[in-house]
Amino acid sequence: MSSLAPDPAVARRAHSPTNELELRRIDLLFNPIDPSPLEDRDLSPEVEEFIVSWAEEYPPNAALALRIHLELWPTDDPSSLVRTAVHNYFSYRASVNHLHFRRLMKRGRSSLIIGLLFLVACLLASRLLFGSAESTWAGIGRESLTIAGWVAMWRPMEIYLYDWWPLRRGGRIYKKLGHMPVDVVRGGA
Repeated sequence: MSSLAPDPAVARRAHSPTNELELRRIDLLFNPIDPSPLEDRDLSPEVEEFIVSWAEEYPPNAALALRIHLELWPTDDPSSLVRTAVHNYFSYRASVNHLHFRRLMKRGRSSLIIGLLFLVACLLASRLLFGSAESTWAGIGRESLTIAGWVAMWRPMEIYLYDWWPLRRGGRIYKKLGHMPVDVVRGGA
């Protein structure tokens, strides 16, 4: 490798999508009602929405970075503290997202068991009540019980086919944001 070739880590970062966030003061980055120490404090809802919606615009494998411009620079350099706070916050959101995902899958299993039991009960009731009767009312009764049983399967099917996708995508985004490079710079630098 020649001495003029750029360091691959530096080259990757130079070409990564960078979100520029301009704030007057550092406290505007954080949720004002959260009494936690700064490194564990929640980001303000507006800041979180701004960062997450920006991250959603890029493919899952895109390297992201955040640059925060502070108009009023504190007496102590806030870079390390802000970096830690942003990483802690999004890592926490990733763990909460994972908890929601696990709860959804548990609800899906419960719903599936209940739905299957109800479906079996409806099909058995249809057989027992109407057997092989050929009347119009028997046909309506059989079909109604069959439909009711399959409707009970709607919720587990919705969970396992559709509901988990947004949670997994959100979790991947939070995890990525929990490790992205964060720079804090003075003013409009």
